[in-house]
Amino acid sequence: MPPIRQLEPVRGFEVRRVQPFEAVKRYVCGGCGGSIEAGTGHVVAVPIDAPDLRRHWHWGCWQARDRRRPLG
Repeated sequence: MPPIRQLEPVRGFEVRRVQPFEAVKRYVCGGCGGSIEAGTGHVVAVPIDAPDLRRHWHWGCWQARDRRRPLG
């Protein structure tokens, strides 16, 4: 069985893993803009001061967030 991936705390955000059974719809990744299909485990990041700006991320995109250019 693969190890459970740990999430590092991020200042100003509540970050949690979304298990595949919890992902009941398609999301757009906040990192790459690609699709996160229903049933796919991923990460959700919620700004503490602006919870309405939460974003869902592919695991790999979240891990690489400091190395990628911003969308847009």
